[in-house]
Amino acid sequence: MISPHALELAQTLVRMNTVSHRSNLELIHFIRDHLARLGVQSRLTWNADKTKANLFATLGEGKPGGVILSGHTDTVPWDGQDWSMDPLGAVVQDGRLFGRGSADMKAFIGIALSQAEQFLNSDAPFAVHFAFTYEEEIGCFGVKELIADLRDAGIQPLACIVGEPTSMVPAIAHKGVYRYRCCVRGKEAHSSLTPQSVNAIEMAARVVGRVRDMAEGFERNEPRFAGFDVPFSTASVGQFHGGIADNVVPRDAEFRYEFRNLPTANAAQMQAEVVAYAQALEPAMKTVAPAAGFSFETICEIPSFLGSKDDAVTRLAQELTGEKGTTLVAFGTEAGLFKNVGIPTVVCGPGSIQQAHQPDEFVSLEQLARCEAFMQGLARTRALG
Repeated sequence: MISPHALELAQTLVRMNTVSHRSNLELIHFIRDHLARLGVQSRLTWNADKTKANLFATLGEGKPGGVILSGHTDTVPWDGQDWSMDPLGAVVQDGRLFGRGSADMKAFIGIALSQAEQFLNSDAPFAVHFAFTYEEEIGCFGVKELIADLRDAGIQPLACIVGEPTSMVPAIAHKGVYRYRCCVRGKEAHSSLTPQSVNAIEMAARVVGRVRDMAEGFERNEPRFAGFDVPFSTASVGQFHGGIADNVVPRDAEFRYEFRNLPTANAAQMQAEVVAYAQALEPAMKTVAPAAGFSFETICEIPSFLGSKDDAVTRLAQELTGEKGTTLVAFGTEAGLFKNVGIPTVVCGPGSIQQAHQPDEFVSLEQLARCEAFMQGLARTRALG
């Protein structure tokens, strides 16, 4: 059974509105002040206008290395969803904690915070680091600033545990998430004079078709990666806008698309193929209108993650959870960013992604109890791996 203290902290964090377009400072300052009462100083790194911050804190200062417990503080919105209760109510009912962020992933952060004093008093030969970030849900922007700060400060953790909801089964891989916006500039004209125009929608549609062709190619030709629900890379277009009237050849069009690449596939090459295809269309467009063409903007680039069942941090997670196996997850996390700077990483946290982002999001108290036992075991650990 989860302790009242851990549950109370999880509920407190869920009650704070940290939807990604809002500030997360109420939550960050709450954690900072909680740790300060234990004599622990926190490092904060900020977004450009200082409305959001990451928090990094070390429990066990002076010990070599350290294991990061990583979590993001932002949540997705609930606008338009059919909730039967207050998304910020943090209601406990029928053995579940309900609320936005309960599964993804404030409960993990709250439980970690509840164990801060145990980590401080631990005889473990390594420190425990808290790394709590902003804007994970819209592109993992905050963690990039946090990692850069660790590098500049010369902090070199031994390992990282990202507490995303995996039902407390250690996850050792996920796909990348790469999203882009393509803007097309054509030349408007009356629709009876199409030879004097460049139809931005039609040019955009050709590139959209290319993205679709690539998706079909991945499904047809890419080597399978066993363990994923969809064992090949995917590509899809999510939004398309353009045109002002039926009888006006559209000057402007815009669409957004994404790649979800296997850890064994190169998303940069995928994007380069789209850009090259678009650029090949531009000469004909420019013969009619020299200003016509394509421009691309990166929305987010979240790298894929590929750990190993043989990593010491994976073995540690298995030991602390009692799980003999590992899993792969379909969703993106910050794990790839930690792994890419040389920090062995595993994803392991309470709850299921099937509840995340949903109306009446919840995490079971049984999962929270398992997570608390995991943290208590970490405080008693005598060696990493």
